[in-house]
Amino acid sequence: MSNPNSDSKIDFDEQNWLDEIDDSTENSPAYCPYEPPQKSYNVNPKTIALVESAFLASTASLIWLIDYYFRLGPFLRMLYPLPIALVYMRRGRRASIMTTIVSGLLLSILMGPPRSIIYIIPYGLMGIQLGGMWRNGANWHLSLLTGSIIGSFGFFFRFWLFSILLGEDLWIYVINQITGLADWIFLQLGILSQPSTLVIQLLILLVVFVNNLIYCFTVHLVALLMLDRLKNPIPRPPEWIKVILDY
Repeated sequence: MSNPNSDSKIDFDEQNWLDEIDDSTENSPAYCPYEPPQKSYNVNPKTIALVESAFLASTASLIWLIDYYFRLGPFLRMLYPLPIALVYMRRGRRASIMTTIVSGLLLSILMGPPRSIIYIIPYGLMGIQLGGMWRNGANWHLSLLTGSIIGSFGFFFRFWLFSILLGEDLWIYVINQITGLADWIFLQLGILSQPSTLVIQLLILLVVFVNNLIYCFTVHLVALLMLDRLKNPIPRPPEWIKVILDY
């Protein structure tokens, strides 16, 4: 004869064994996905300088290439020396020189050696000059003066190079244009004499220098707006420019 107490005990155990399992699972630790340990990498500064130089060299080459073939306006022309100047400000003179050389090599492959040369002279040299002066904290008057001299040299170098490649004296075309300008100025001033050769040559130098001075000034303004946002600010402009720009 079976014991009723034992049957009830068995029934109780059979009904409550799941509760015991549930209690054990509630106390078990929660599942967490595997997370790999975080690693910190120490990158050599020379490697960073190499990567930045290569990137900005390709940027400078691309700006020159696009503006040469598509002529999107004067804005891209203001950016010609800025990538090289930025490399100088961030990584020094050697990196900026290497960036200029790499830009020249890229452009010589994409566009031919003559067009790469007229980028290096004057815009590559101007980028090195501006980057060095901005990094050393030179004032705007000095950087504008030296940049205008380099730009004027690049203008005459370009005419000399194209005259050799084309087999024609392009300087005669410039003299004819400036002679017409000098005649118009003399006529407005009431001077009836013809301008001499010395006056024409001095006027050519003046026009070229003023043109490059205006160009360097616009490059400074663009750099003032752009490089500050890239955490590489250039020296502050003179007071009269601050008043004009309300900067």
